[in-house]
Order: sequence, then structure tokens, then C-alpha cells
Amino acid sequence: MGIGPELARRNAPTHDTSDGHGSVPRRQWQRTYLRSLAITDTTIVVTTVVLAQGAGTMIGGPVDPGSSVTRGLASAIVVAGLWLAILALNGTRKKPIVGSGEEEYRLVTRATLQTFGLLAIASFLVDSFATDLDTIRVYLLLAMPVGLVVLPLGRRWCRRSIERRRVRGEFRTSVLVVGSERAVDAMVGSFVRDTSAGYRVVGVCTTGYTGESGRSITVAGQEIPVLGAETDVINAVKLSGADTVAIAAGTHWGNGDIGELAWELEPYRVDLVVAPGVTDIALPRLSMHPVGGLPFVHVEEPQYRGSHRIAKTTFDLVCSVLALTIAAPAMLLVAALIKLQDGGPVFYRQERVGLGGTVFRMWKFRSMVVDADRMVDTVRAQTGQEDATFYKSARDPRITPVGRFIRRTSIDELPQLFNVLARDMSLVGPRPLAVGEGEKIPGFVPRRILVRPGMTGLWQVSGRSDLSEADRIRLDLFYVANWSMVQDLLIVVKTVRAVLASDGAY
Repeated sequence: MGIGPELARRNAPTHDTSDGHGSVPRRQWQRTYLRSLAITDTTIVVTTVVLAQGAGTMIGGPVDPGSSVTRGLASAIVVAGLWLAILALNGTRKKPIVGSGEEEYRLVTRATLQTFGLLAIASFLVDSFATDLDTIRVYLLLAMPVGLVVLPLGRRWCRRSIERRRVRGEFRTSVLVVGSERAVDAMVGSFVRDTSAGYRVVGVCTTGYTGESGRSITVAGQEIPVLGAETDVINAVKLSGADTVAIAAGTHWGNGDIGELAWELEPYRVDLVVAPGVTDIALPRLSMHPVGGLPFVHVEEPQYRGSHRIAKTTFDLVCSVLALTIAAPAMLLVAALIKLQDGGPVFYRQERVGLGGTVFRMWKFRSMVVDADRMVDTVRAQTGQEDATFYKSARDPRITPVGRFIRRTSIDELPQLFNVLARDMSLVGPRPLAVGEGEKIPGFVPRRILVRPGMTGLWQVSGRSDLSEADRIRLDLFYVANWSMVQDLLIVVKTVRAVLASDGAY
């Protein structure tokens, strides 16, 4: 560049960095939000450490009652300080991470496990020299489980608060999208689907723009002005007041051009984000590695093999036994109601496709009339779903009165816990396909059968039966490609919430 960044900043024209509604500037609300996260994290960590130490003393645990107040305070300060430092080192409060849901929870969980892992190692090593570190064991037994639950809940509370502000038009990020019309359409569609991210597209720069005035494009029902070609980004930023420039995937620019653009945007304090040319790949599978001075995005293999599968199996078995124990009275009552209703069988069994294409019998409480399978073609025709990949209808005439209730509350799915114990299914995963279902979609079934089908999955917590067929397919394949234990836990929590609210169930 011809001038340095400091001189350019002094010479830069005034730029509106508000959130797009003339309210709080983006960098100001970001600082406020990050400060609130730091306060929340510190409060939770300090309170958890103090309560753990106090509880250990009260129950007569391994904490030495004769320990001095000074020693207890010193150990609490060390543990809390270490915990907060590791949270910071893991980047749990970096701007691109906060509010991102699963990735934020994953980093907070990892930081907590690293903290107490280091404490466990320290306890073992120092014990080798006959030194008393029983206080640390109290933190391991009491503080770690509490922290693993409460810290993500604290992040969730902060995230929900900013989502509520964004619904009112506050705390928004104004984005200028750059790329071909097709790439821009895809990126804006992503922003529209994920409203909690707070991105508001204020303009686009499209390749091939010839300078016609008043031009706009319509994406997801929104009319967005075209402010220039990809070489007109700086002028478009001045016109739109955007505080972020997003380069859509598939935009054919050389690395030098994007680097130059970053320098040109620097005086305006505008962020630059670049969408990689890989779609439906979650952040944990992506890492950046420089090769010969060029940045390469490395895509890790999916995590559904090896030790990760062992962890998932353990989770399935433990949780399904607990769930069956808790749900047994309700299951017995439902079985009696179904039998009394028409004298037919209590359970419905259907062949489904499982891991590796193996066919198994899936169990459910019967929610339809006897011999409902023989009526499926007629009912599909009546509801206009002859060619649908997934058949589901709120107006299905085969559903019985008891069946309608147990479907709405998802009680009909509880017998699948026995399928989980038999290892035919998992608690979380793509819903099991009927034999022959989805075969018309290229590559869909081969990728679906790489993991065990689940009792619940991504599309069940993203709208359930109200989702379009295309969204169900996309979410199922995204789950297979990006499985993680944290994601499974989040899906279970969201499933309970969706079931209690009866969202999209019929």
C-alpha cells in the first residue's frame, strides 16, 4: 500500500459503525457483552470453588478441618485463578466464538476439564512426595461437576439475553456481502436461518456488476441493494455503513487481493470474514495450516470412529437405563390405554435401516389403527405426498385418539430405548430410514448409515415435523459429518424442551 495504516486511519472519512439502527456502535456493545461474560465466568468460578471448599469442610470430607483460613483462601485463589486463565487461553471469550452455541460450549467444557486434569496430575505428583493436597481432591469431586454444568448454563443465559436484544433490533452486525449472486444468495440464506447470530445484510457487491443504478437482489424475501462490483468494496462500506465485510464461498479472488482488501478496511475498523469453500463442515473439523506462505484450510476426518464411538456407546447405555427406570410407570400406563382402546397390539414394529445398512426391527407404541401399513399408499395420495421422501402428516386418518396424544408428547418413541440397549440405535442420530426410503437422493443413504440411527436428532430439535424435506436431509447429513459429544448433549437438552412444548409434533 502507498500509505501506512496509521496515516490512512487519520485520513479515513467518517464511517458509521452503529449496529445498523443508529443505536449502540458494534464495538461498544461487543466490549460490553465480553465484559459481562468475564463477570459471569468469574462469579461462577469463584462461587463454585468457595462452595466446594466449604462443602468439603462441612461434610467432614478430605479437607482437613484444622487447615488455616489463610491456607484455604490461598488454595481457592490458585484454583480459581488457574480455571479463569485456562478459560481465557482456550479463547472462550474471543469475538468470533461467543454466542456461537455448540463451539462456545465445547471450549468452555474443554477448559474446565483441562483445569481439573492439571489439578489431578498435580495432586498425584505431589502425593508422591507425601505432601497433603486433599483440598484439591475436594475440588475434583465437587467443583468440576458443578462447573461443567453451570458454566455452559451461564453462557446460555448471556446468549439468550443478547438474542432478546437482537429481536428488538439492537446488538446487530451490519454486513456487506461480496461474491457472485449465487454465492451471495447462499450466504444471506445462512444469515436468515441463524437469526440469533445477529447479522443484517445492508448491501452486496456482486461480480459482473456493470454500474446500473438502483439495482437490487431479493434473497429470502429481503430486497438488498447492489452497491458495486467486488472491486468497489470500500465505496460500498462508506455508502452502507457496514461494520463487517463477508466474502462468500466460491468467490474467485487471489490471496493477494483479499490481503490488500484487509489493509484497505483496517482504517475503517471494519471486520473481514471469508467463508471457506467447504460447506456443512463444523468449526471443530477445520484448522488453518500455512504451507509455503499460503494458508490452507485442513478438514479433519469425521469423529464417529474409534474412541469417540466408545464414548457415545457408553453415553447411550447409561442414559437409556436411567431413562427406562424413570419412564417405566408412564410406559405401563400407556400400554394399558392402547390395549383397552381397541384390543390390538400394544407395540408397533417396523423394519428400519441401521448402521452399515443392517436391517433391524424398531419398536414404538402403536399410535395408529391395526394394519395401518396397508393403507399407506391411499393416505399418501389423500395428503398429496405420493413422492415425498419422508411421509408425515398431521391429518393422517389412521392415528387413534390415544395415538394422537402419545405422538404429540413423543411417548410413542420410548420403547426405542430397548433398541438403544440392543445397539440397533443410539439416543442421538439421524432418524432410522424405512427400507428403500431416501434411495432416490444421490449419496444420502450411504452417508446416513455411517452412524447408528437415533431416537432424536438435529432436525427433531430444529422444527420436528414442520421442517421441509430439504432441511431434514441437510441436517441429517450435517450431523453425520460433524458429530461430537457436546452436540449430542445439546440435542438431548433441546429434545426435552421441544417435547415439553410439543413443537412440531404430530
